[in-house]
Amino acid sequence: MIDSLIVFLPLVASVIAGLIAFTPVDDKTKQARLDAAAQWVTCGALVLSMILAVIVFIDVALGDNPRTVELFTWIDSGTLEVSWALKVDSLTAVMMIVVTVVSAMVHIYSIGYMHHDPSIPRFMSFLSLFTFFMLMLITADNLVQLFFGWEGVGLASYLLIGFWYDRPSANAAAIKAFIVNRVGDFGFALGIFAVFVLFQTVHLDTIFAAAGSKADATLVVFGSEFHALTVICILLFIGAMGKSAQLGLHTWLPDAMEGPTPVSALIHAATMVTAGIFMVARLSPIFEYSETALAVVAIIGASTAFFAATIACVQNDIKRVIAYSTCSQLGYMFFASGVSAYSAGIFHLMTHGFFKALLFLGAGSVIHAMSDEQDMRKMGGIWRAIPVTYALMWIGSLALAGIPPFAGYYSKDIVLEAAWGANTNIGLYAFWLGIGAAAMTAFYSWRLLFMTFHGAPRADDKVMAHVHESPKVMILPLFVLAAGACFAGYIGYENFVGAKTAVFWGNSILVLGHHPSLENAHHVPLWVKYLPLVVGLAGIGLAYLMYILRPDLPARLAATFQRLYLFALNKWYFDELYDYLFVRPAFVLGRGFWKTGDGTLIDGLGPDGVADAVRHMARRAATLQTGYLYHYAFAMLIGVVTLMTWYLLVHVR
Repeated sequence: MIDSLIVFLPLVASVIAGLIAFTPVDDKTKQARLDAAAQWVTCGALVLSMILAVIVFIDVALGDNPRTVELFTWIDSGTLEVSWALKVDSLTAVMMIVVTVVSAMVHIYSIGYMHHDPSIPRFMSFLSLFTFFMLMLITADNLVQLFFGWEGVGLASYLLIGFWYDRPSANAAAIKAFIVNRVGDFGFALGIFAVFVLFQTVHLDTIFAAAGSKADATLVVFGSEFHALTVICILLFIGAMGKSAQLGLHTWLPDAMEGPTPVSALIHAATMVTAGIFMVARLSPIFEYSETALAVVAIIGASTAFFAATIACVQNDIKRVIAYSTCSQLGYMFFASGVSAYSAGIFHLMTHGFFKALLFLGAGSVIHAMSDEQDMRKMGGIWRAIPVTYALMWIGSLALAGIPPFAGYYSKDIVLEAAWGANTNIGLYAFWLGIGAAAMTAFYSWRLLFMTFHGAPRADDKVMAHVHESPKVMILPLFVLAAGACFAGYIGYENFVGAKTAVFWGNSILVLGHHPSLENAHHVPLWVKYLPLVVGLAGIGLAYLMYILRPDLPARLAATFQRLYLFALNKWYFDELYDYLFVRPAFVLGRGFWKTGDGTLIDGLGPDGVADAVRHMARRAATLQTGYLYHYAFAMLIGVVTLMTWYLLVHVR
């Protein structure tokens, strides 16, 4: 019962808030009451769900009491049997904590942030719906139910990114996120089909039990024979690349900043982008039997970590810096999974959820204080006006940069140590790119802090006059997240990646004996252990030099290395490349089908052609109707002559 409540309370709250949103009201006082009712219902449901999630975590993860709660039979067709069931083990319990805690804080924060918005019930309904779909995804007992939650978070992200639908940029961002994710989801769906072809089931536990016996199985793809589990894992990972914004399918994530800031926090910290990480960890019993698939995961993850960090170093929109930071940190989680350190990836997912939500909501507090300004070049000199937000942003940045004793220090370092401990060329590739990303992470984090809070004020006097601390309803959730950013790493280390790892995770994650990366991570050389901290401190020092001591340096460096600067500023020109390769040809093809195919051929020869022919014939016939009697008499005479001539020719010999 408690498991069902955690999952379905947000759905019930979403439905109630949605009904309130459709209630027509003309009176402002009544509207305010309805807004408050929607906020109370959704926030109350999420807080209750959060409390229950903590209870489940203590019972299932710490008490070693995994279970599956079957609600009802969903599909029963031939050999395909799918039940609607909730699989609750240590992996699910950890994800429940992250999703419900972050979502509850985002809901409460939204009361203050969206105070002046005219569509509060609709916004709160969408937030709760987003949370429900994510909870459904992480509790899925089978791949079809997982796909339901997978597509559900995609739908909810579309609704929330495009929440301000009167803005063309928001609509474009929502459509972009939806389309890019459809590319990944196509691969994910093919992966599910391939699983069913190979295993004749979509039930996770049955698949996991049979995975070892299918280790050498093959599938015929395009007339060629391939290792079955490799094909399946790569197809499933393509879905993860879309949802978790990995290199190639990442372009939607920065544009998602068009949605309200609470949406950004929820997408980046606890819901949609973490779905891919969770899926790979959940399906570790399959991925473990494909070295090729693991290598692909590690290479894509490491490349994304480095690539996104380079872009974050030069962005000027405060939310976009944090967005690319998310993209980079997701790369860490993936390459941890790629070297079979799944628990390290989930550990970083958990700590990252707290400090990334803290940074996004802190950025929202800055934007709120700066009268909706998001360009860091128009900020500066405001730390005394909003000292609480400033301090909380420092905590989030310290955790992100991996400075001890904050949470990121424990989780990011174990990821890098596991990459080194894999003792493979791919592990080394991931380690060194991860080190480079760590240095850049510290740099762009303090670049954000210095540009936003320090230096001479660069905003208009009118804006500076109104800079103020956010209300308590926005600040208090940040303290909860800050507590996670401070202590989650230390508290969770032993259970997640330390001595108690095997007992804590139980059967929820499988690692084969010949993949000892996590075990080796605890025995790496000291220089490997301390190198992330050293490069992190160096990155902070470089940011201090460039934005405090020598603020003229950034412009000089940008001018000296202009091509490199523009390359990073324009996001490695991925959008332009995709526009050239896919968007423009699609428009040309679509316009051709529209004008030539539909307009000229189908309409021209079909309905429009027939109609034109009838009109033409009618017009020609109408010319015969002159209204003169002698014309009609002449026509009759011609007719009689014609008939007589025909009769004589045929019947008279």
